[in-house]
Amino acid sequence: MLEQVVIKQLGLVPYITTYDAMRDFTLQRDEQATDELWMLQHPSVYTMGLAAKPEHLLNTGQIPVEYIDRGGQVTYHGTGQLVVYVLMNVKRRHWGVRHLVQQLEQAVIDYLASENIEAQRKDNAPGVYVGQKKIASLGLRIKRGCSYHGLSLNVDMDLEPFQGINPCGYEGLEVTQLKDLGVNKNIQQVGADFLTYLLSSLDYTQVQ
Repeated sequence: MLEQVVIKQLGLVPYITTYDAMRDFTLQRDEQATDELWMLQHPSVYTMGLAAKPEHLLNTGQIPVEYIDRGGQVTYHGTGQLVVYVLMNVKRRHWGVRHLVQQLEQAVIDYLASENIEAQRKDNAPGVYVGQKKIASLGLRIKRGCSYHGLSLNVDMDLEPFQGINPCGYEGLEVTQLKDLGVNKNIQQVGADFLTYLLSSLDYTQVQ
């Protein structure tokens, strides 16, 4: 069966309205609904996953903190970070959440390799790392056999707000971004390049 997907380029959008929209999409979609990938950025926000502990909030300042229903701990979103929400019917594919996570990580690893950056995943710590520094974060929720939330890739952003938290619940975890690794492309270019690897990794063969 050809796996179809709709790509939506949403630009810079508020976190909570987008969160509500992807949750509504997931609850309302039927078995035949086409999967969607939403590519976007968010203004500065900390998000707390279902496993998040308040002690990992260190100094959040004026940045809002939102408690949401994805897996995982606390993370930060801000302009200059590429966010991709993956609205996939995983039940229809017979995929488990672990397989989806691995395929998302692999898409990032393969994209980074195309930019001559060696990256890897870590056991029991979802995401993608360059050396010991995290460059991409993942968090998902499966409801009614369908996924929402997704991944974030640091492109060209202010990394200082990550110091206001223990990223993903790890004290002292450092983060990095494409700009600091010598990739001088804007977020639209990165999104277009990364999308090729993402579609391949997720086995999407028809794009709308």
